[in-house]
Amino acid sequence: MEAHTTHVMNTQRTVRQEAGTVEENALRIETAKAEQIVDALNADLANAYVLYHQLHKHHWNVEGAEFLDIHVFLQEVYEDVEDAADDLAERLQALGGVPHASMTTLADHATVETEDEDVYDVRTSLANDLEMMGDIIESYREHVELTENLGDYTTAEMLRDQLETLEEHAHHIEHYLEDDTLVVESATK
Repeated sequence: MEAHTTHVMNTQRTVRQEAGTVEENALRIETAKAEQIVDALNADLANAYVLYHQLHKHHWNVEGAEFLDIHVFLQEVYEDVEDAADDLAERLQALGGVPHASMTTLADHATVETEDEDVYDVRTSLANDLEMMGDIIESYREHVELTENLGDYTTAEMLRDQLETLEEHAHHIEHYLEDDTLVVESATK
């Protein structure tokens, strides 16, 4: 029987910038303003990863007559969410901040509540995704206003683009949840 070895991360390191700090940036956005924007974007980043993992969970577990369509749709959505997270992280880094990166930090800073580990029916799963998306949509709207008020029109535009994509996905989930369907329940259960 082979012995199991545990690898320990290298502890001899040089910290270039401490998490939670904001340095001057080349974008010429004042540090005090950048700090507010970085905080908002880090919350959006945390929310994006919570949503990403929940969507991925539902992508893995979806079953039933509409399996393939929903499986493919959820992959498209979580890929869009992952792209948005990448853009958020890169923007807040450009603003002089440090993007949240560890699973613990992301979970601690998310403002949305994630579904537990259990597997639910498709309708419940999609309803939970729609609820989380709605919370994130509201947060994005607040952050668009915040960034505009602080003179960061580029971040506001990025958030608007992400908001539009998220709203479109939420609208599609709303359609999936409608009562009208071509799927017929079997009368002989």
